[in-house]
Amino acid sequence: MSEDVSMIKGGRPPSDPPSADPPIKILLYSSNRLTRENVRLALGGKVASDLPPISVLEVATQPAVLSTMDEGGIDIAILDGEAVPGGMGLCRQLKDEIVRCPPILVLTGRLDDAWLATWSRADGVAPHPIDPFRLPGVVANLLRARVA
Repeated sequence: MSEDVSMIKGGRPPSDPPSADPPIKILLYSSNRLTRENVRLALGGKVASDLPPISVLEVATQPAVLSTMDEGGIDIAILDGEAVPGGMGLCRQLKDEIVRCPPILVLTGRLDDAWLATWSRADGVAPHPIDPFRLPGVVANLLRARVA
């Protein structure tokens, strides 16, 4: 009955209790607004039921990636290999310069470009176009591997 009353007074049902875990912070870099939007939509609010919700910080420039990563607090970075400048070279730079660098997923132009991600020392690879079924799984696996 109290739930019915709160619906009448508040106009909506009570929300679920807040999660005890802080959200996973994802840094998303692409110079292409549409790519950033597609990745954000594919990830949704959670990448897996056994992981906390996510918070996506979108950036469009290489200097923004560098300053954000320098500040710390990022759990995983997703870098667009097709961005200008490209995310693969940026991935290699981050891996060289940041001690205990968080996992980095590189988005490649083609599935055949996965070998380039190996050169960049990326922890994971996903091809364009963004696959809303595959991408959350790859991100979830990288996060689980980091915890383990």
